[in-house]
Amino acid sequence: MQRRQFLGGAAAAVSAALLAGRARAAGPSVIRVGVPGVGVGNRPVTGGSFFSLLHLQGTLAEEFKKDGIEVKWSFFRGAGPAVNEAVANNLLDIWTHGHLPSVVGRASGLKTRLLASASRRGHAYLVVPADSPITGVKDLRGKKVAFQKGTASQLSANRILEGHGLSEKDIRSISMDASTAKAAIATKDIDAVFGGTDYLSLRDQGIGKVVYTTKGDSPTYPSNSGIIAREDFINEYPDVVQKIITLAVKSAAWLADEKNRTQAFQLWSKSGTPFANYKEAQQGEDMKQNASPLLDEYAIARYKSAVADSKKYGLIRSTFEVEPWTDRRFLNRALKDTGLERFWAEWDANGKPKG
Repeated sequence: MQRRQFLGGAAAAVSAALLAGRARAAGPSVIRVGVPGVGVGNRPVTGGSFFSLLHLQGTLAEEFKKDGIEVKWSFFRGAGPAVNEAVANNLLDIWTHGHLPSVVGRASGLKTRLLASASRRGHAYLVVPADSPITGVKDLRGKKVAFQKGTASQLSANRILEGHGLSEKDIRSISMDASTAKAAIATKDIDAVFGGTDYLSLRDQGIGKVVYTTKGDSPTYPSNSGIIAREDFINEYPDVVQKIITLAVKSAAWLADEKNRTQAFQLWSKSGTPFANYKEAQQGEDMKQNASPLLDEYAIARYKSAVADSKKYGLIRSTFEVEPWTDRRFLNRALKDTGLERFWAEWDANGKPKG
């Protein structure tokens, strides 16, 4: 009798352990989200995308709080390369990435998958000291030019230089993060810097002047970014990944509504980049389409181009096929479940509406 009770108790204990294991497998204790950048003054806030709104509005944390899952946001001053290092050390689960660092990561063997677009046509600006004689890209030969190497800015800079008859070998390139480059412009330790919207503040402060922007120039120069995740995380927690991508799609649709733009700029300005700069950067832009999460012909073509150009410029050693890298399952279901399957126009490879 005692033996039966013992066996029964042991079986119950084993059953409980198995059930607990299954419960743990249903969701992680923490979701580690990576952001390739920081706000002004190293603050853990960024703006400019629908994905950043998941942090600023607390949407992601609120969604998983009811499941007892913590959402941990990590912001990297070292931008894309620092994110890749964190992924290599198994410190992140899902993140956003500009086209170059995501390509570098995949080409170097990181087991990642591209789940959705995070932004399209991110414009670059060339800023020089306020009293500089430099008037455009053509004047950069032999000059000290900063951009953060390994980031989308480097690939955009190489493309811009090539389009104006130069190459990275024709300039004295210096790798600097945004805060360091801004200070270097102010002290005139560098002659110019390639960067994004946050550099417009240098002009507003009278420290620098914008002598070139990709706005109105070749559509191949701006940068794209995507939502990337570890393959192991996707395979272990597909339901969690689905929730994240569905929330991201909803965030993109919210940003697409013009009546939400002012609120979006206000939220983004918590990064330290002024409201007016975000508004200026989006002037004349199709914010709805630029915030499209679709992995359409255009998005895939831009990633293929990023792979080819990165190899051409010596930024990666080996190439890879883009299509097998993508995983559209979660995006397709999110679009269907939210009724947004036809909300964004699909673009062809040249960025023109299809059909």
